[in-house]
Amino acid sequence: MADIAIITGASSGLGAEFARQLCREAGIKEIWLIARRGDRLVALARELKHFPVKFRCFSLDLTCESAIDLLEETLKKEKPMVRWLICAAGTGKIGSNSRLSRQEIDQMILLNTKAAVDVTHVVLPYTGKKSHILEICSTAAFQPLAGLGVYAATKAFLLSFSRSLRVENKAVVTAVCPYWIKDTSFISVACQTKDSRAIRHFPLASKRKNVVRHALADARLGLAVSTPGLVCTVHRMAAKILPHGLLQLVWEWIRRI
Repeated sequence: MADIAIITGASSGLGAEFARQLCREAGIKEIWLIARRGDRLVALARELKHFPVKFRCFSLDLTCESAIDLLEETLKKEKPMVRWLICAAGTGKIGSNSRLSRQEIDQMILLNTKAAVDVTHVVLPYTGKKSHILEICSTAAFQPLAGLGVYAATKAFLLSFSRSLRVENKAVVTAVCPYWIKDTSFISVACQTKDSRAIRHFPLASKRKNVVRHALADARLGLAVSTPGLVCTVHRMAAKILPHGLLQLVWEWIRRI
């Protein structure tokens, strides 16, 4: 029974960075890389080939039932011990609900919530007390955000799911809630809408390497929620104290600067 890590959304951004940092993890024999863009997974595996870890690439669209079925069948066949599950697949689109297309809305809901829950569900039987599950949420989970409303709602769902999952299972579950990240494609992709000016600037954005390093450290400490950076830590504290109406007024000012 091999000790493995499974990373979704591994073709770029946080997912790829988790692969770069977890390949140094003692005891991990294989890392399963999952994303739609198989060519990028292969390129990442080649980049990391000098590490003593085997990489397996799965080109899958996790919003499709057939992809989840394939992952489940592979797990049943090989029966690995999953030491790390990183659910980093996700997407966001900037814009008011009325100006986003139904397809854009559905894609956020399917990938950010259903896919994460489905992957977690099929992986759980192969985890134990020493396993870690990281659900990549967002600081957007802490309050409603006009102009990013559907995305924020999906991340609030994932945060709530993570907190309950932590109580139900032996594995250590951590919800990772970063702020904007400047060196991934998330912002550029999120802005590809008719209403991209709904959020005009992204101040104090983090770097992916720091976010992943902080998230892994928090997971090893057994924290339920990781806020990898000053802005998201302050935001989490403010959301516990201040009414959402006031937070939304502050957000209205920030997003229009």
